[in-house]
Amino acid sequence: MGSGKWLVLRVEAADAEARALAAEALIGLGGTAVEERDNALVTYLAAPADPEGFLAGAEERLRAAAGREFRLSWAWEEDQDWTELWRRGLDARRVGRRLVVTPPWIQPETQRGDVVIVIDPGMAFGTGEHASTRGALRLLESAVAPGDRVLDVGTGSGILAIAAARLGAREVLAVESDPDAVTNASVNLERNGVAERVELRCDVVDAAYLRALGPRRFDVIAANILSGVLLPLLGAFRESLDEGGRAILGGILREEAERVVAAARESGFELAMVDEEEEWWSGLLRVA
Repeated sequence: MGSGKWLVLRVEAADAEARALAAEALIGLGGTAVEERDNALVTYLAAPADPEGFLAGAEERLRAAAGREFRLSWAWEEDQDWTELWRRGLDARRVGRRLVVTPPWIQPETQRGDVVIVIDPGMAFGTGEHASTRGALRLLESAVAPGDRVLDVGTGSGILAIAAARLGAREVLAVESDPDAVTNASVNLERNGVAERVELRCDVVDAAYLRALGPRRFDVIAANILSGVLLPLLGAFRESLDEGGRAILGGILREEAERVVAAARESGFELAMVDEEEEWWSGLLRVA
C-alpha cells in the first residue's frame, strides 16, 4: 500500500481491563493516540511497508497483552491531518472542585482558586479523558496537603505528579517504566512549571525498589495502575508511608474493589473515601 493512506485499527475487547491493556499495545504499535468508540478502541497508523506482516504482528502483540478475548479489524482511510482532527475532539475538563485539565492548544475558562494542569497527551496514558484518571485526581485533591512528600507510581503523562505539585506537595517522585512516556512526562513537567519539585525516573516500582527508598519516605502514594500490579505492592506501600500517610489507588474495576479493599486492610490500611465513575473504582486509603 503506497503513501497517502492511514491504516485504521479497531479492537473490540471483552472488558474494561482487556481494553486498557489493548490500548497500551496499540500505542506500542505506533499509534499516536487511541480513541474509545462504543467499547472498541480505534487508532490510526502510518501505512507500514509490509501491511500483511504488520497486521500479523499486531494480532500477536494484542493477544499477548489482552488475551484471546478480542477482535481486531482494520481498514484504509484516505490521508488527512488526522492528528488535527483528533485534537479537535479534546477539550478542557474540570475535575473535582479546583482542578482543570487542558491540552496546550486550548485556553480554558477558569475561576478564582482553580489549579490548571496542561497536558500534551503524546503517547502516554493520563489526559483526564479516562475515568480512572479523573477518579485518582479527585481523590488526590482531597488527600494532598501543602508540604507533603508524594510518590506517583506509573506516572504516564505525569498528570498526577503535576497535580500533587500544584496542590502544594514540596517534593514528588514520579516513576514510569515506559521510556516514551517518561519523555512525554518530562515535557509536561516543564510546561506546568513543576520540574524542579518533581523528580522523574524511568524504572519499575516493586517491593525491593520501595524498600531501597527507605521506610516512612512519603506522605502520599498515588498509583493509577491495574489491580494485578497494585495488589502485590500494598504491603510495601504501607511501609513507605509515614504516620497518617495516604494511598490513592486507581485503575480498578468496580467488581475488583472488594478484593482490593480486603487486601489493603490486611496490609494495614483503612478505606477513607471512594470515587466511582463508569466501570472504574478509585479508593483513598489511610494508614490504620
